[in-house]
Amino acid sequence: MEALPLPYLSPMEWLAIEIALPIIALAIFLRWSGVVRYIPNDRLGILEKLWSFRGSVRNGFIALNGEAGFQPDVVRGGLHFFMPFQYSLHRADLVTIPQGQIGYVFARDGMPLPPTQTLASNVEADDFQDVRGFLVKGGQKGPQRKILREGTYAINLAQFIVLTAQSTYSVNLSSSEHALFADMSTLIAEREGFEPVVIHDAEDMIGIVTIHDGPALPDGEIIAPTVANDPKNPNFHNNFQDPEKFLNAGGYRGRQLQVLADGSYFLNRIFATVELVEKTIIAVGTVGVVVSYTGQRGTDISGQAYRHGELVETGARGVWSTPLLPGKYAFNTYAGNIVFVPTTNFVLKWTKEQFGEHRLDENLSEVSLITKDAFEPVLPLSVVVHIDYMKAPLVVQRFGDIKRLVEQTLDPMVSAYFKNIAQTKTLIELLQERSEIQRKSGDEMREKFASYSLELQEVLIGTPRANHGQNSIEQILIQLRERQIAVEKVETYKLQEAAAIQERTLREKEALAEQQAKITTSALAIEISENEGKAQLARTRQQAETIQVTAKAEAEKVRLAGLGEADRIKAIAIADAERIKATGFADAEKVRAVGLAEAEATEKKVAAFGGPDYQLNSQVLMRFAEAIENGRLPLVPQIQVGGGGEKGGNNGLVEMMLSMLVADRLDQRGSPAVVPAPIEQD
Repeated sequence: MEALPLPYLSPMEWLAIEIALPIIALAIFLRWSGVVRYIPNDRLGILEKLWSFRGSVRNGFIALNGEAGFQPDVVRGGLHFFMPFQYSLHRADLVTIPQGQIGYVFARDGMPLPPTQTLASNVEADDFQDVRGFLVKGGQKGPQRKILREGTYAINLAQFIVLTAQSTYSVNLSSSEHALFADMSTLIAEREGFEPVVIHDAEDMIGIVTIHDGPALPDGEIIAPTVANDPKNPNFHNNFQDPEKFLNAGGYRGRQLQVLADGSYFLNRIFATVELVEKTIIAVGTVGVVVSYTGQRGTDISGQAYRHGELVETGARGVWSTPLLPGKYAFNTYAGNIVFVPTTNFVLKWTKEQFGEHRLDENLSEVSLITKDAFEPVLPLSVVVHIDYMKAPLVVQRFGDIKRLVEQTLDPMVSAYFKNIAQTKTLIELLQERSEIQRKSGDEMREKFASYSLELQEVLIGTPRANHGQNSIEQILIQLRERQIAVEKVETYKLQEAAAIQERTLREKEALAEQQAKITTSALAIEISENEGKAQLARTRQQAETIQVTAKAEAEKVRLAGLGEADRIKAIAIADAERIKATGFADAEKVRAVGLAEAEATEKKVAAFGGPDYQLNSQVLMRFAEAIENGRLPLVPQIQVGGGGEKGGNNGLVEMMLSMLVADRLDQRGSPAVVPAPIEQD
């Protein structure tokens, strides 16, 4: 085979080749020997010394004194020259923590952790970008308490491994180490540790913190007390965000009494975990009685006579004497319990089908009774109860909670009371006297409720009913209903009878009203007759008086004229008196006959309407008597003229009137009329 001819090169080209070849060879040598290294400005270099006259590292992992091994200082961006074949350069990215996230640091070298410590302390050694200073100040190896916030860090990743949500920054030394950090990163992610704790005010949540580092709680304690929560305190840890200050202030590991309210908190989730729970909301109409599981043992302030637990001041262990009023509270539910006590009137219902709003009576049922007459009804009832909000702690102290009070105390007490009442009543009495039993039970049980710090407002009794499968009570009720129906029928018949009588009376009055015009006419006729009789009587009386005066005058004249003339005048006077007497008697008889005729007609008219048959005669005679009285006529004439007549003769108007009155009275008694004998006149 023939050799290929070399290309033709000019002397200058040969010169360039001769110069370039040594340079290239030198560059290859420098690169291979590690003399020159270039690092971009967005990265850093971690030096590993391959050999040293000082030998290898005897203690630890980082060579602080120039020994062979990983060096504490990093190399930043630029061109760097090193001793040939002495260093190995590991290029690494700068550690970047995004906004709103957290980075966790693990130290490969440092002081070992004691058995009681979970995370490495960073009291003095807290600068992860200064490896030498970290180790010299006694920094501890392992996971660190301090976290990295947002920013970019030039960290020696041979000494520190940084875990973020996006990646793990480290110089890989072995596959087993990679698995270790992967598990650690998974644990943090499960606790949502790469992001801060954010509690939104609209969610009504609080954070319960559990610390995983520090001294253990003393015996008998379950909740770590609050420490250094005042910003003026030099160890103020700002809600567990500074673990070193928290522990320096005397904080304990375990669940904390202090809670996280609304806000954002950058917490090391390896140091502290957070459980979100709802805020305690005490509604209007209730109060919250706190039963605290932590705090100092306080003095019982309920008094020696009240031995039902410890009533203590706020903050001590026991039942707090002051309840929580309506509102929202960031209450640690692991440190205590809040018993909700209604302060408005609430109803306890002894029924299976219904229960009150607070469901305190959901396990109550009707009270089983045995009556005096051996019936076994069940009684539904309701009790209205009120609890004074200042007495609510006493109720909780004594009974634990309201539902226990209802089921273990009020239920047997109320049931026993009504069982005792039922034994003294028959079933019918129990039904008919429900109102009185209800009133009496309220008065008697009010005092019993007051002994339990309760206010009984009202007792409401339902209708007793039979147990399922029994119908004896229903039969009694049917009999009572039938009896009541019969009573109502009797009353109805009585009312119908009264209505019939009233209707008959109405018809009679209507008929009487139709005849009223005729009755009125008759009455007017009677009155006219009476008036005419009175007028005639007045004229007659006037004539009699005139005659008497004339007779006296004539008699006086005769007496003065002489005795001879007296006999003649006396005879004339006697004759005139007889004439006048006869005329008056005739006129009276005429008036009387007219009146009696009219009275008889009126009597018949009145008798047609049920009146007495003697009414008209009595009225006529009474009118004559009134006429004599009003006219002031003497019953016996003051001057009697003439001699007496025969025994059976007419003796005048007065005798006639007296005879009529006497005869009328005797006729009324049913006896024969007796006419008095005429009185002889001198």
